[in-house]
Amino acid sequence: MSKAQRTPGDVLREARKKDSYTKRAKVLAVLDAMKERGEKITFAGVARAAGVSNWLVYAEGVREPIETAMKGQAKAERRTVQAGANASAASLATDLALLKEENKALREERDRLRKVVQRQLGAQIEQAGAKELTARVNELLAAVERLTLERDEIRAERDDLRRKLAETEDDLAAAREAGKQMLKQINRADLR
Repeated sequence: MSKAQRTPGDVLREARKKDSYTKRAKVLAVLDAMKERGEKITFAGVARAAGVSNWLVYAEGVREPIETAMKGQAKAERRTVQAGANASAASLATDLALLKEENKALREERDRLRKVVQRQLGAQIEQAGAKELTARVNELLAAVERLTLERDEIRAERDDLRRKLAETEDDLAAAREAGKQMLKQINRADLR
């Protein structure tokens, strides 16, 4: 068909086709730029950055590269989380070893101090009345018990926080997976 025989409808179709190619190319260029910068890739984010409508990023030929990029980022995140989890386990093992050493040192110091206190109390008994010393010993024993309870509460709180962190990480992973499933369902619904 020559240019003289083109109808206004033909011109409009060609313009729309050219505009569609331009927008699709822009989306793919924006996607490449986002990957290079390490930005989080989402359908809405790509559409916003490219200045196109949301439906275009779900269109055939555009959707697939975005999904591939999102899957690549998800795999990279999982590798990072797994590496972090391994480091965390190693860190916890180191913390446990350090706590054991610290507990051993504290027990030794407690035993040494107990012997010193016993010697001093023996000397004080000779000088002071047994009633005063008994009261003082009871105060010290109460202080030791109070400190032991505080230590146990802090340890329980630490363990609870670790458990909550693990639950939160599991919830986050489940929410991400649910989001992926929702996007797949939306994509399937859009394709129908």
